[in-house]
Amino acid sequence: MTMPSRLNSFAISIPAYNEEKNIEEVVRNSVSVLSGITSDYEIIVVNDGSTDGSAAVVKALALQNRNLKLISFRKNYGKAAALAVGFKEARYECIISMDADLQDDPVAIPGMLAKLDEGYDLVSGWKKKRYDPLIYTLPSRLWNGFTSCVAGVRLHDFNCGFKAYRSEAAKSLDIYGERHRYLPVFAHWNGFKVTEIPVPHHARRYGKSKYGVDKFIKGTLDLLTIIFLRRYTKNPMHLFGLLGVLFILLGFSITGYFGAVWIMQRSLHLRPLMLLGVGAFLMGIQLFSIGLICEMITHTARREEYLLEAKINLD
Repeated sequence: MTMPSRLNSFAISIPAYNEEKNIEEVVRNSVSVLSGITSDYEIIVVNDGSTDGSAAVVKALALQNRNLKLISFRKNYGKAAALAVGFKEARYECIISMDADLQDDPVAIPGMLAKLDEGYDLVSGWKKKRYDPLIYTLPSRLWNGFTSCVAGVRLHDFNCGFKAYRSEAAKSLDIYGERHRYLPVFAHWNGFKVTEIPVPHHARRYGKSKYGVDKFIKGTLDLLTIIFLRRYTKNPMHLFGLLGVLFILLGFSITGYFGAVWIMQRSLHLRPLMLLGVGAFLMGIQLFSIGLICEMITHTARREEYLLEAKINLD
């Protein structure tokens, strides 16, 4: 049996895109669970430019429940944008994100809150038993394993939309593009404690999945991008300068070899290797120059805002 949580107020952020047949039951199930825990809660549905009647359904429900809030985009901006706005609007100490397709079950919320009570800042859902087709589940396992290895945080299901956050952790996340896949990674890199628990997963009853195999390809490219930005945004010269020096040394070595041949033999024929040496030297200069330009941009950019865990005044 799950023990009552010490957290007192909760917000649920639900991104919704063309979920007219699902959203009413999602909201009612969420209300049923949260009202059994506390009266101090809010449910924020972010209508991501739906072209069906999703917004109208939520408006009708909001007339019956003052804790329900609707935010509608004029067009479809994507899940990351919907989550970012939902986190920004949330007013309570704990924020729960879940999808609007009825595949996430709110009955797992008390277990997530209990895990937050143990000192974690982000609890990610793990759809241990999934009802998605194999074409989705197999690439997902490979992608999650790869992400765990390169990101430094071990989870089975990074892309699960069902998560619980402490407000500080959620609001520290820089979410845009398709970065919602890596929220546990960003939280871990920001110094927050991340874990996961198994959550129930249901088969989709209505509508079509918004995910395809191409998402995993894009997700892998996005992961490589954010790892590159994390490691070298503050000191790009460490990468471009190193590569530049290596290419310059390679170019010097090759052209030096041909210089020695010319001195000893007084004759020299144009060879592909000589062109490679000249090209490597020029490439090294370009990379080194790019590193200097990036350092200049970084030096003039807005400085990072540091996240504080505590501040004690001893005066």
